[in-house]
Amino acid sequence: MKAPVFAIDVGYGNTKYAYRTVNGTGATSMFPSLAPITAFRALSGDSEDMPVARKVVTITIDGVGYEVGPDVPTSAAYGRTGRLLVDFYPMTDNYAALLFGAIHFSGVTQIDRLVLGLAGHNPLKHAAALRERFVGKHNFGHGCVEIGKVVVIPQPLGSLELVMGYSGGSVQHDDAHLVVDIGYFTTDWLYADGLKLNDRLSGGMVGGTWQIYQRIADLIARDEGENVYDIEGIDKALRDNTRFVCYDKTIDLAPYVKLVAPLISNDVMHIRSRVGRLPAVRSIILTGGGAALYATAIRHAFPRVEVEVVNTPCLANVRGFLIVGEAGIARENRAA
Repeated sequence: MKAPVFAIDVGYGNTKYAYRTVNGTGATSMFPSLAPITAFRALSGDSEDMPVARKVVTITIDGVGYEVGPDVPTSAAYGRTGRLLVDFYPMTDNYAALLFGAIHFSGVTQIDRLVLGLAGHNPLKHAAALRERFVGKHNFGHGCVEIGKVVVIPQPLGSLELVMGYSGGSVQHDDAHLVVDIGYFTTDWLYADGLKLNDRLSGGMVGGTWQIYQRIADLIARDEGENVYDIEGIDKALRDNTRFVCYDKTIDLAPYVKLVAPLISNDVMHIRSRVGRLPAVRSIILTGGGAALYATAIRHAFPRVEVEVVNTPCLANVRGFLIVGEAGIARENRAA
């Protein structure tokens, strides 16, 4: 199947992707950004004798197999789940395995324009290398995939484009907005007058929900007298508003969220110190997987600015990437 535009947000927490199906309908999906090396012996897999097959795939990068997908194990001994939290993440084979995994699950084999996003704390540092690595023909163990062009943009720009495109006129293109993207390992913000970015008031930092989950794990370990390594389980419980299981206990995480509120406030006040009180800003657009976790602190730090949490914030950036790619093709067609 061919896709004129295929958008992928390979985040530290989850890998999200968006494209249009053959009938023009928009499709989005996501899976954990975990890429453990494939086990030599597998007791489960695609066998017809298994009661339920796991939705995973082995992606081969330079001869090494990485297991990725919605059903990749989210727990492992001592927390070794195959997640990477490093600033050169886009250059790793784990990143490539997650990217090709997204393409594989979509069934797309030919992409005219691949749109990727990079964290704003190190804006577009790896853009040229990503374009060089992914343009062309690739075989990651499941047939050939061809990518014609790679476009790399700052991650929060996706949410800004999404809100501008689907606001129904409530968000004007000459208004100023601050987009705050709370990710798993990074927090980024873009100050924009319409779609014109203000580099001086935009930025990012290492620091996101992972540090909050780790602190909650430490607090549970203190109370239970046992080390807690299941950061992924804490993440899922908070996102799905369910309880967290630790050994023989089911633990309500709400009291622990209150205890880590100062950590969240510290991150938010760092943003406030960089952008000021925002008297000229129409609204703060809050996006990313940690949007709900940070919303109260953002509202407290900017009491006179309207704060809008986008719908399905985990997928907002990648849905905006798709808009960016399609708009780029439309501009080129008009120019031609």
